[in-house]
Amino acid sequence: MAEEVSSQNYVLVIGAAGIDSKGKADGPLTLGTSTPGRVRVSVGGVARNVADNLARLGVETILLSAVGEDGSGKRVFTQAREVGINMDYVLVSKEYHTSAYLALLDNQGNLVMSVDDMRVLSCITPEFINQNRDLIRHARMIVLDSNLSEKTIRAILKLANRYRVPVCADPTSTILAKRLKPHLANIYMVTPNVAEAEVLVDCSITDEDEAVAAARRLVAAGVEIAMITLAEEGVVYATADASGHIPAVATDIVDTTGASDALTATVVFGLLNEIPIDESVRLGASAAALTLACSDTVCVDLSLEQLYDHLLI
Repeated sequence: MAEEVSSQNYVLVIGAAGIDSKGKADGPLTLGTSTPGRVRVSVGGVARNVADNLARLGVETILLSAVGEDGSGKRVFTQAREVGINMDYVLVSKEYHTSAYLALLDNQGNLVMSVDDMRVLSCITPEFINQNRDLIRHARMIVLDSNLSEKTIRAILKLANRYRVPVCADPTSTILAKRLKPHLANIYMVTPNVAEAEVLVDCSITDEDEAVAAARRLVAAGVEIAMITLAEEGVVYATADASGHIPAVATDIVDTTGASDALTATVVFGLLNEIPIDESVRLGASAAALTLACSDTVCVDLSLEQLYDHLLI
């Protein structure tokens, strides 16, 4: 039986939780043959990554997801509980295996291509969301990723709007970003990269100024806070009252996986603690840099003290 949760004292994170398998090449990649490198397997999934970062920052966090009845699912449960994520509402499926993400990285740690298998998330239906509507009703904020079906995203946003709970949405990929497009007016914060932002606002983004303009267009469409990540160029943001550009924090890149999830979680943390948006985004950039320097998808040393130690002034 799920434990009682404190009303208005937690963030509800909804979406993917699974296993990441990442291969980083030691040198130039050659198609059609094996390339020497390093392969690492760790827990992952956009929603799970965000929940992990939030929990490490001391935020009470509930994960609403689905995993398979398999060893990978058990690993997800074990690791999440070790960092303090509430897993009482995660569905365990006998039909599907736990979500899996396979990534190929070049020798600089940049993503070359990836394959994901998120079929278990078909278990997170609108009916399942409605069965757990009290979790939405009493949340301080909701974070969702677009691995969820269009109908499920619609159901979440409908309930969140009814209960006046702000929703932060991660577009997740260019293919999935379109699932958010009809709902921008009901999203509190959206966190696309450049390619995803181009899908959301039907424009081309080639430089910082165009990225800021795209963020403002997202705000004009109804989003309260729009952040667009620019990889090594940092991140831009816009609200109804302000916009800006935060440069990336210089770091040695080990693995780019999970950096944007750390950014999202840290900005959510800042907003919950009434930290001004500019400083919240700076803290997010600090979290992204710490994650880029880690081989794990989430930086195990993440803390508020670490964020401020790496803060770009």
